[in-house]
Amino acid sequence: MKKSQNPLYEGRSPSTGVRSTPDRFFYSPGSHYSEASTVRNRKTSKNSLAMAAKAVAGLFVACFTPPETNSSKDFVNSNEFKPSPVSDASRSRASTERRRSSSQGLYVSSNNSTRGGDQSGNVQITMEEIYRATRNFSPSFKIGQGGFGTVYKGRLEDGTIVAIKRAKKSVYDKHSGAEFQSEIRTLAQVEHLNLVKFHGYLEFEDERIVIVEYVPNGTLREHLDCLQGNILDLAGRLDIAIDVAHAITYLHMYTDHPIIHRDIKSSNILLTENFRAKVADFGFARLAADTESGATHVSTQVKGTAGYLDPEYLKTYQLTEKSDVYSFGVLLVELVTGRRPIEPKRELKERITVKWAMKKFSDGDAISILDPRVENTAANNLALEKILELALQCLAPRRQNRPSMRRCAEILWSVRKDYRELAASDVLLQPSYSKRSNSTREQ
Repeated sequence: MKKSQNPLYEGRSPSTGVRSTPDRFFYSPGSHYSEASTVRNRKTSKNSLAMAAKAVAGLFVACFTPPETNSSKDFVNSNEFKPSPVSDASRSRASTERRRSSSQGLYVSSNNSTRGGDQSGNVQITMEEIYRATRNFSPSFKIGQGGFGTVYKGRLEDGTIVAIKRAKKSVYDKHSGAEFQSEIRTLAQVEHLNLVKFHGYLEFEDERIVIVEYVPNGTLREHLDCLQGNILDLAGRLDIAIDVAHAITYLHMYTDHPIIHRDIKSSNILLTENFRAKVADFGFARLAADTESGATHVSTQVKGTAGYLDPEYLKTYQLTEKSDVYSFGVLLVELVTGRRPIEPKRELKERITVKWAMKKFSDGDAISILDPRVENTAANNLALEKILELALQCLAPRRQNRPSMRRCAEILWSVRKDYRELAASDVLLQPSYSKRSNSTREQ
């Protein structure tokens, strides 16, 4: 199988004892499941800010369920990446695998490997090396858990640090096998700075392995929870929002065929050491409708994560790119408030974060929803208002009233420009302000 550099990464779990982002949501229309596309029925409507906020708030309760608790062990020191013996059972299995299924080896680009490749420029990696890289899938190497399976951190023989995703045994059936192959073909189409790179995959007997880029600085959700020891300032959160908007815009507009991610959420956004965002986990990714034929949506079973699901998609089973836009709106609210989409331990009116935040915003009290760990400055207040305005548009009840992801990116660029200018002026004014304050105190 030919390799490509593309994304796929399960969201990683926070430290033991800390709540994880809600598990992914499945809802099926049963025997009425259909892959057909439907022709567009164009309707437009405009709502005032207050009316839109009330309409948005009224749709949330039916779409959300409380999150479940997940936990995982912290990853151990890097010295555990030293080569270790492979068990006799694993060695025997890998040997059999090479004899029977050499055509299904995992391929990694020679650009990502110090070893030489064949004429096609690919390097083959065997299951035996996967066992060595993860010490036979040792629990101490586990870094995450998701709907697809378990994610391990591993070191290949050439020294490359990767994330190794192992499918759950329960998903090994004919139907899921077809979905696995479809997912791989989708991943082979995409490559972007803000998408986690996909290195390759291995499929043999009851093992399905996906190897992706390892992103070392944890998930956005972990940083919003301050599990990494740092507090993200609003400037950093705005940069992350722009990175995510760029990634989704690329999927919607600049691939051979538009791709809908279907699971945009904070735990699927990984951060580099420089706090650049990379969108991960394409387990629910789906090709969009063929607009050239006049289709406007794909009718399919509902998949996603509670708290981020587009209520129109949930109601009609009609999937479009605007479902990602809705999830992005939830993410924007999550970024400025620091709260999870569902907060079951809070009082009733605050449990659904988006509903609570939009109500506050429509009442003219946006500042009260700003993450208390973020400094209250003129620049932050300006950015907060503009980000919430965009979030309100993304959360429109009808998909026709939501902006495109490209438009979201353009708006956020403008917000960042204004934010930086105002923040710079605040810095310039600070010395004279301090001087006046000192003078006043002395008098």
